Amino acid sequence: MKKLLLILLIVSFISCKSDKTSEEKSNEISIKSYTYETLEPLLNKDDDKTYVINFWATWCKPCVEELPAFEKINANYKDKNVEVILVSLDFPNQIETRLIPFIKEHNLKSNVILMADVDQNKWIPKISEKWSGAIPATLIYNKNSRKFYEQSFSYDLLEKELKEIFKTY
Repeated sequence: MKKLLLILLIVSFISCKSDKTSEEKSNEISIKSYTYETLEPLLNKDDDKTYVINFWATWCKPCVEELPAFEKINANYKDKNVEVILVSLDFPNQIETRLIPFIKEHNLKSNVILMADVDQNKWIPKISEKWSGAIPATLIYNKNSRKFYEQSFSYDLLEKELKEIFKTY
């Protein structure tokens, strides 16, 4: 009986520890880093989705202020074949110290990636010839329409622009 109790105790301990480990893993955040060459396919998909790609940084106050609008679009339009991608322009050496803590603190659910390509003068005009390089900036596109905005968005304005893109289907 003592052996059975000891075995049950060990099994219980192991399974409790295992649950904790899987919980810790689910809280881990990993950020993919992109160069323009690896980001370009995300900017030019020809499928049935509509993409909302926002260029932002943790140090940009207008960017941070508009993030809730993008998060709300992500939540409200996920079932409508819309994908929100938040492209951080933070410094690559600050992923662990600044970007990941920011994502956790603001509970961001959208896909966050890092643009690690330092040659901005080369890739900015490839995203849009209209882009001066200022942020926040947003690209909204589907296979029939493409619009670029160098401005901040409220939820209502972002949703209005998204609905305009939907009309092209």
